[in-house]
Amino acid sequence: MTSWLQIPKTSPFSLANIPFGIISTATTTSPVPAVAIGTYALNLAAFASSGGFSQLPAIQPHLSVFRQTTLNSFAALGRPVHRQVREYLQAIFRNDTPYPQLLKDNEAARKESLIPLSDVTNHVPLQIGDYTDFYAGLNHAYNVGVLFRGPDNALQPNYKHLPVGYHGRASSVVPSGTPIRRPNGQIITNPAATTKVPTLSPCRRLDFELELGAFICKGNNLGEPIPIDRAEEHLFGVVLMNDWSARDVQAWEYVPLGPFNAKNFGTTISPWVVLMDALEPFCAPCLEPGDRESLLPYLREKRAANGYNIRLEVELKTSAGDQSTVITKTNATNLLYSFPQMLAHHSITGCNMNTGDLLGSGTISGTEPGTEGSLLEQTKGGKEPVKLADGSERTFLQDGDEVIFRGVCGEEGSYVGFGECTGKILPAVKLG
Repeated sequence: MTSWLQIPKTSPFSLANIPFGIISTATTTSPVPAVAIGTYALNLAAFASSGGFSQLPAIQPHLSVFRQTTLNSFAALGRPVHRQVREYLQAIFRNDTPYPQLLKDNEAARKESLIPLSDVTNHVPLQIGDYTDFYAGLNHAYNVGVLFRGPDNALQPNYKHLPVGYHGRASSVVPSGTPIRRPNGQIITNPAATTKVPTLSPCRRLDFELELGAFICKGNNLGEPIPIDRAEEHLFGVVLMNDWSARDVQAWEYVPLGPFNAKNFGTTISPWVVLMDALEPFCAPCLEPGDRESLLPYLREKRAANGYNIRLEVELKTSAGDQSTVITKTNATNLLYSFPQMLAHHSITGCNMNTGDLLGSGTISGTEPGTEGSLLEQTKGGKEPVKLADGSERTFLQDGDEVIFRGVCGEEGSYVGFGECTGKILPAVKLG
């Protein structure tokens, strides 16, 4: 597809994408839904009010969803409606659009609806009621297991039977560009001591975690699990996710119940939600078959290509200079479980999911050096520093460091991408 709108060939927001988000500008009274296309955002509230959706009858009873301050109401309409709206917008922007008269009649309103991305402020796209972080990155789980338990006992016995996860903190999920303050917490300064006594201190082993996040569009009733063969109907779209981690805080607190303060201080997501339909052409098998015999029937998927071929990278920029370093390149196929499997497992107890709930994939790592999705893995627990382009080294993140995630599918000219997921580290609050 080609567009009458000038879209750079390197843009992650090609006509093949059409991701949804929530934006505001200096002149808007409140945040509004939008889609990203090229270097522009299309204000869907303005587009709808000017009759832009007049040729899409299915959305006419629901135009109020484009006047909301979150995407929850739009997401709740379900995947068939998401698909129709996305395809309609693609048709509007095509060179060979089937709606030439609509474009002609609405030329002035259309121009007002298109806002340069540089002029918008992005917001968390959906109101998140609950956030669950999974641990589906097999290579990450193995690498970390080797560090703490050795190669013979790297994976716990349950790992290949169910998607391991924990309930995260929804209130501290923030959009790309939001600074992240180094957390204070209890840490052990002398791990070799016979009696371990904690100290309240700023985190000394602050790390990033390269993940994907999926939003729920359609919930289920309490007590009624979501079957694996219907789980895809409940998924709205995908974002990049940095689930920041205070490794030293977690090392002390996680026994016996797992992560708590080590994770609750911040999770950064990219602001544009790439719809499931946009990712469909890039389906690819995960690390192991989704119908493998180690899985109980409620987790077995019928199709082999249950993951996505998303090329991922992590860039680290220090405050010392203008140089930055790409320290990780990997692929989203390095997951053991898919989002439908995570959702089926999450709800097997009858847990009721809601529109806007967020699922994190867990850290995505490859098997080769430079494919690890965290500094913990790259530095072998802080023993082997990563060398950066400006000559400095890192074992863990320092104040002033900026971490940038990127992810893209497809080829130049028709990229389906996420934009950036960025966060800069601020110093810890001084206590007492």
